[in-house]
Amino acid sequence: MRVSRLCVLAVLLVFARPACASEATLLRLFLPDGATLVSFGEFARSADLVVFSMPVGGTDDQPRLQLVAIPQSRFDWPRTDRYAASARYQRYAATRGEADFDAVTTAAARVLNDIAASTQPGQALTRALQARAMLAAWPAAHYGFRRKEIDETLALLDDVIADLRVKAGVGAFDLALTAQVQDVPLEPVLGMPRPPEMLAGILRAADLVERRDERMALLQAALVLMQEARASWPKREVSRLSSSVLKEVRTEQAVDADYARAAGKALTRARVAAAEASVRDIESQLARLSKVDARLGHRRPETIESVRAALLQHLDAAQRLRLRRDQWTMRRGLYRAYQRAVGPPLLQLVRAQPALESIRRLDGPEPATLDKLANRLAGGAEVLQRQVTPGDLADVHARLVGAWRFAEQALASRRSAVSSASVPLARDASSAAAAALMMLADAQRGLASFVAPPVLP
Repeated sequence: MRVSRLCVLAVLLVFARPACASEATLLRLFLPDGATLVSFGEFARSADLVVFSMPVGGTDDQPRLQLVAIPQSRFDWPRTDRYAASARYQRYAATRGEADFDAVTTAAARVLNDIAASTQPGQALTRALQARAMLAAWPAAHYGFRRKEIDETLALLDDVIADLRVKAGVGAFDLALTAQVQDVPLEPVLGMPRPPEMLAGILRAADLVERRDERMALLQAALVLMQEARASWPKREVSRLSSSVLKEVRTEQAVDADYARAAGKALTRARVAAAEASVRDIESQLARLSKVDARLGHRRPETIESVRAALLQHLDAAQRLRLRRDQWTMRRGLYRAYQRAVGPPLLQLVRAQPALESIRRLDGPEPATLDKLANRLAGGAEVLQRQVTPGDLADVHARLVGAWRFAEQALASRRSAVSSASVPLARDASSAAAAALMMLADAQRGLASFVAPPVLP
C-alpha cells in the first residue's frame, strides 16, 4: 500500500537528514515550467514517488520542515539532476573537499616516497598499482572534486609504474580501468527561500501531492508561515493570501464531509445487506460509490479505496451467507425431522438437569430421585446411538449421546458414593455430571444453529 511505502521512504529520509541546518545541502526540484521546490537535504526516489523535507517556516538555522511525497512524473529530472550535481559539488568543495583532497594526495605522496626508498621492485610495483587504483576511484566518489589534479598525479604514477615493471621484469600487465568522471557544470546555488518564495512553493506542493492529509498539512503550514511573516509583508497581501488559503482549507473540509457521508451511508447499507445475504444490494453500493466519487472529482482516492475494500468484505460475507442459507433451505426438512426424533430424549436430559446440578455440587439429590432418574435414563444412550443422523449434524449428535452417557455415569457413581459414603466416588460423580451438563448445553446450541436459518457471525 501507498501508506506503507511512504513510511519506508520517510525512515530513509530521517537517516539521510543532516544533524543541523548548517550541514544541509539545499537542493531544488525543478518543475516543467521552471518553478522549483526546495529539498532540505537529500531527497529519496522510489518507483513512483519522490519524498523530501520541505522548509515551511522557521529560521535559516532552524527551519521548520514538512515531509512531502510527490509523483516523480511531475518533475523535470534532467534539470533537477544538473542542479543537484552542482549543488552537491559546491557544498562538498566548501566543506570537506580540500581536507579530503589533502588526505588522499598525502597518502599518495607517502607511497611514492616509500617506493623511491624501496630496494624490492616487485613489492614497490604492487604498492604503486594499489595507490593508482585508490586515486583513480577517488574523483567518482567525491563529486569529481579536483579531478584534473588527480589525473595529473595518475599520469606521473603511470610513469613510475612503467619503470617499476621494467626493473621487476614484468611483461604485459593490465591496469584496472576506471570510468572518466565528467566535469560538473557549475551554476549558482540558491539558498534558503525567503517567505514569499517559500509560500509559493508550499502552495505549489499542495497542488501536487496526492494524499489529502499531506495537502491539509501544507495548507496549514502556509497559514502559519503567513502569520510569522505578517510584520514584513504588506498587510493587504497577507490578508488576501490568507483568505485564499482558508478558502481552500474549507473546500477540502467540505470535500471530506461529502466523502464521509457517502462512505457512512454505503457502509451502513452494506452491513444491513450482508446480514440479509443481499448480494445485489451490496453490488449496487459499489456502483453507487464509483458514481459519487466521479461526481466529487475523484479527490479522495485513499478514502474510496478503503471504503471499496470494506464493501468487498461485506460482499464476500453476503455471498457466503447466501450459500449457507440456500444449503439450509435444501436440508431444512432433514434438520427438523432430526429435531423431532431426538426431541423426547433431549427433553429427558433437560428435566434431569436439576439433579445433575446437585450431583455436580455434591449436594444430593435424594436417593429416591437417583433411582427414578437412573431407571428413566437407562439404555437411552444406545437408542440415541442408533438414530439416523444427517452428516453435518454428526458432531451435535455425538455431543448429545456423550451427554446422556455422562448423565448415566453420574447417577451410577452417585448411587455408589451414597451406598459406601465414599467422597472420592462422589467427586467422580460430580465430574461426570459437569461433563454431562456441558455437553448437553453444547448439543442444544449446535442443534439450534442448524434448525434456525444461518446468520452472520
